[in-house]
Order: sequence, then C-alpha cells, then structure tokens
Amino acid sequence: MRDKATSIDIAHRAGVSQSTVSRALRDSPLVNKETRDKVQAIAAELNYKVDKNASNLRRQQSATLALLLFEDPTSDDSLINPFFLSMLGSITKASATAGYDLLVSFQNLNDDWHAEYEDSNKADGIILLGYGDYLDYRDKLSKLEEQGTHFVRWGAHDAEHPGVSIGSDNIQGGFDITQHLIALGRKHFAFIGGASKACPEFLDRYIGVTKALQQAGLVHDESMQIEAITTEQSGYEATQSLLQSGKKVDAIVCASDLIAMGAMRALRDNDIRIPEQVAVTGYDNIPSSSFTNPALTTMQQNTKLAGEILVKNLLQLINGAQLSQVLLPVELVVRQSCGAQKSTRQLAN
Repeated sequence: MRDKATSIDIAHRAGVSQSTVSRALRDSPLVNKETRDKVQAIAAELNYKVDKNASNLRRQQSATLALLLFEDPTSDDSLINPFFLSMLGSITKASATAGYDLLVSFQNLNDDWHAEYEDSNKADGIILLGYGDYLDYRDKLSKLEEQGTHFVRWGAHDAEHPGVSIGSDNIQGGFDITQHLIALGRKHFAFIGGASKACPEFLDRYIGVTKALQQAGLVHDESMQIEAITTEQSGYEATQSLLQSGKKVDAIVCASDLIAMGAMRALRDNDIRIPEQVAVTGYDNIPSSSFTNPALTTMQQNTKLAGEILVKNLLQLINGAQLSQVLLPVELVVRQSCGAQKSTRQLAN
C-alpha cells in the first residue's frame, strides 16, 4: 500500500468503480446507502483525505449523461416506443466508450429538468428521446435553453424548435416510399398518422407523401389523411374509419410501423387482401416489422449512428462547441406488404 491512499485504492477494496467512490464520498443519491456507507468506511480506514480543490473541480462535471425518454402508450409495461430501444443501446455504448455513465429516466417525472439533472450535478447534459405532443413539450425545451442546460434531442428541427436536434430526413422518407408505391401502379393513397405541428416528424413524412403525389400528377385528397398516434390500436381504429368512409384506396402509407401493423389487422378483419387490394407501408423498421404477415415495407432510420451522434454532439456542447442541426438519411426496406419483389435498396432483415 502506498503511503497516501487514493480513490483507486478505495474502489478496489469496495469492488466498485472510481466514479462510484467519488459519488459515495459526496453522499450522492445516485449511490445506494449500503454502498455509500461501505465506501466511506473504507475511506476512513485508509485515512483517505479528499482534496477539496480537486473535489470542487470535479463537481463541475459529474461524468454522467442523462437520457430522458417520453412515456409512450405501449401494449406491454415498458412504456418505451420499440423504435427507441435500439437507439438506447447505441447511446449506452457510446457513453461508456467516452467514459461517461448514463442515467436513464422518463421525461414526465419532473417539470424542472434543469434542476433535477445538470444544475444538481446529477448529469453534465441531457439527451431527449421522444416528446409526445410537441406543442406541450416546446415550453419545457425553451426553459432548458434559458437555464443554459446542455441538451440535444432526437427529432425534427426547424426555427421553432429550441436546442440542437439530430433527426432523420423524414420528408425524403415519405417521398421515397410513396414514389416506390406509385412505380408499382398505386394511385389512391391514404396517410395514417398526425400531420400537424404537434407531431413534426409525422408531419414531415406526410409532406413527403404529398410532394411525391403532386410530382406524379396524382390527386391529393386531404380527407385521406387520418389522425393516429403511434400505436397498433390507433392504426387499427384509423383504418376502420377510412374503410367506413367508402373512399377508394389501394395504398396506405403509415407514419410508423406500429400504426401500419394496426392498419394491416383492420384490413384483414374486413377481408381485404394485402397487398393485392391494398398495399401498406410503415416507417422505422422496428424488429417486428419483418415478421408481420405479409412482411412490412418500411423506412430504415440509422439508430446506431443516431445514438453515436447524440452522445458525440452533447459532449461537444458540454465542452463549449457551437453545433448545427444534423439530418440523417433514411433507406427504403422493401418487403411483401406492397407487393413488390426485392429491391436493390432493400436492407438485410
């Protein structure tokens, strides 16, 4: 043993990380009481003295990032949109690679996010995934910005959205998937999903759909846009409403895979064949989309790259960099629900 004990010595004796020792010695609530007591007892045994100047410097940064998720309505108890699960893994790995712990929580647990995380030294910055109704969410983002909190978010971006965002090119995604259906001879389109500023990502996908229809010289009927949130049940109910309207439709473009799965169930319940009578497409390429019957044509968002960029950009913000918005490309995944053969743009399942 060296003459002067270090936090590394305490970490070794306690069987915890050095960052856990640091938190335990300052009574951080992120460390449970049993571990705090154990670490503090070992520190006393080794006559460990905290360097107050170094401690104050460390307190300016916690070596922790906070990931806040919006609680989504789901068919299970997770309350997490399955699209975000793969991104969650990427964010966790990227944080660990950068030497940061990741604190995961839900956004609606407390309205004062800045007080709960960065200002209380729980985290040096925040990553936001999902937000429900953006019109309700926008004021909270503005508050974070006013407080000088370091944060990045996954989602659509424009002048009305505070903070730095990383998102996919949803307009191009909506355009590409519609253009693909048009090339297959589909002419009567419906879009299921929100198309307002309350859900800007869905709105961008809808804008892409309408642009492709207009470019092809097809009639765009606004009444064929049916509201739905991103759940199977909502997609089912929206499709039932569409079918009951009696309007002709041979292609349904859905704003998410979950909506599309509900739409397909509604079509089957009404003895409508997919894709012979109506083609269906989704968006997100969640794992279950390749196991629907028929398998779902959808748009792939690069969640691995998205997670890496979210962490990288947040760390750059924390270090004082000025960043611009990031828009990631999307890729069409062609499967049987639109009646096409394999495409050269198809991704491996």
